[in-house]
Amino acid sequence: MNLDFTLIEDKIEFFEAPQLSLLEKKINEQIDHNRALMLGVHSVSHQMHMDEEGRKYYSAVVHFKLKGK
Repeated sequence: MNLDFTLIEDKIEFFEAPQLSLLEKKINEQIDHNRALMLGVHSVSHQMHMDEEGRKYYSAVVHFKLKGK
């Protein structure tokens, strides 16, 4: 069995939620998880979409990078 200990240098994750507070909670939880992999937030892009019935829907893309690079 071979183990590969290559560090992850870049990671992009997508998030979505029906409420902005839930989206923020999901992103913050993942930031804590990625901190264990020595990844920090490099950039965040987000947007809001409204469906035909007027309901808001939030999404975000977070780019994590290896700290110190």
